[in-house]
Amino acid sequence: MARSTTARTAQPGAPGATEDRARSRKIGVLKALWPFMRPYKLMMAGALLALVLTAAMTLTLPLAVRRVVDHFRIEDGTLLDQYFLAALGIAAVLAAGTGIRYALVTRLGERVVADIRKAVFNRVIGMSPEFYERIMTGEVLSRITTDTTLIQSVLGSSVSIALRNALMFVGGLVLMLLTSAKLTGMVLLIIPLVVVPILILGRRLRKISRENQDWIAASSGNAGEALSAVQTVQAFTHEAASRSRFGDITETSYNVSVRRIRTRAVLTVIVIFLVFAGIVGVLWMGANAVRAGTMTEGTLIQFVIYSVIMAGSVAALSEIMAELQRAAGATERLVELLAVDDTVLDPSTPRTLSRPVQGAIGFEDVTFRYPSRPETVALDGLSLSVVPGETVAFVGPSGAGKTTVIQMILRFYDPEAGRVTLDGVDLRQVARGDFRQHVALVPQDPVIFAATARENIRFGRPDATDAEVEAAARAAAAHDFISALPDGYDAYVGERGVMLSGGQKQRIAIARAILRDAPVLLLDEATSALDAESERAVQQAVDELSAGRTTLIVAHRLATVKKADRIVVMDAGRIVAQGTHDELVGQGGLYARLARLQFTDGVAAE
Repeated sequence: MARSTTARTAQPGAPGATEDRARSRKIGVLKALWPFMRPYKLMMAGALLALVLTAAMTLTLPLAVRRVVDHFRIEDGTLLDQYFLAALGIAAVLAAGTGIRYALVTRLGERVVADIRKAVFNRVIGMSPEFYERIMTGEVLSRITTDTTLIQSVLGSSVSIALRNALMFVGGLVLMLLTSAKLTGMVLLIIPLVVVPILILGRRLRKISRENQDWIAASSGNAGEALSAVQTVQAFTHEAASRSRFGDITETSYNVSVRRIRTRAVLTVIVIFLVFAGIVGVLWMGANAVRAGTMTEGTLIQFVIYSVIMAGSVAALSEIMAELQRAAGATERLVELLAVDDTVLDPSTPRTLSRPVQGAIGFEDVTFRYPSRPETVALDGLSLSVVPGETVAFVGPSGAGKTTVIQMILRFYDPEAGRVTLDGVDLRQVARGDFRQHVALVPQDPVIFAATARENIRFGRPDATDAEVEAAARAAAAHDFISALPDGYDAYVGERGVMLSGGQKQRIAIARAILRDAPVLLLDEATSALDAESERAVQQAVDELSAGRTTLIVAHRLATVKKADRIVVMDAGRIVAQGTHDELVGQGGLYARLARLQFTDGVAAE
């Protein structure tokens, strides 16, 4: 029984979608990035030092300008030359510091994002199949790519700019107070008018940004699903519907982004207007003070420059706030993947299987329901013992629970009740990577990677030699067609093996399992896509491979399991009969009926 692929994460904007995920309430969610930044404290310290240096140099420039303006008419030109040389020196330090800061901060952003991507992938690649019943693969990829790109932009630029502008704001304000407390008081009256819209519109912007990212992920997931099944889409002339569906999601994403842009634009307009309106007012008051003789021209220019610096800092901070809002939403989505609970976990103190592994498999009163179909019992009190080296075939109607048996042996799921054992040890007591290395699988739908034929077979055992790879291919009746490819074993077979036929993909999957040379062999409809001649060749290889190995075969075609040591007949998650082919035919019942349909009435698997 294959797992359902229909249960998916609620689409953004759909009823219940907002309740399914906790939304970011504040930019503080960005603190979740700290564990990834902590290893690079030295780099951060260097960037911070360069940032402080450049901010200090920027705030020093107005002092030099004031000196030049106030002493412009002095007769001794030496002092004036010194002021200009000092200004040039400040500019040189400012340029060097800015370059160093850019290099360090950008490198930090790239490094942290690379670590985040690896951490997320490392997490999701080990998740049990239940996780992928609840979320689309395309959405996971969107989070790894789109969301991390946002974070990279923030860490590699926005955070640095925000800190620099914060320093410029504070330093500018202090120096403004020292220059003219009266004019500074007027500037401070404007600040609340600027902060209020930032707080109000910023909250709305954060919500829209998260929704925007959700729809981008939905678009990516929809496209990935359609493209991965493009032949089925085309065969059923579903292109127009797929285009329409993708277009609707993309347009919704665009409309949400327009709302985000509009909100951010309004915020920018309000902030910039209020800031520069305040500067005009301050300049008017300062001009009157110069006319009255209570302030020098140089002092006014110094104050105005500091006002512009501070105003520019506030405007930049309002812009960067929007970027931080988007990054907060992206961080939250990535943290969800890193923090998601898996239903199948390795034990804290795993047991080690005795070596060599014998391959004895046991099901002890196992009951199981797929999480996506809790109302249907997939296995109902199943008890079964398979001795080492025995070949056991599972037959029965679709949905009987045959494939579920395979998935339980691989511990893709844990039983609700009972236990599954390997050599008498409960699989839940063993690390998954420990016992799975002793199992070889040939699934019903063979997985072929976008690589060469040789690399696809070597996936079964990465350290295998070329000779061992070719020997496995010969055993799986795959050598002849691989050799006929343009580059033989080094031929690229395309994404999902698109350049191969169904039977060729199946034979490569069988060769991969043969190369693994594991004591337990699981064949889930392993010959279903083969023609009669290839099936005979592969069946002979499987017979030879099964010798001395525990082999479990799931099959609909009874001709492929007649030689099995034991045939287990399943129906509705239960064992209804077991025995050899002849014994089961003689008993009558479900197996005899299936055999009559396939052998007597001519409805054979071929």
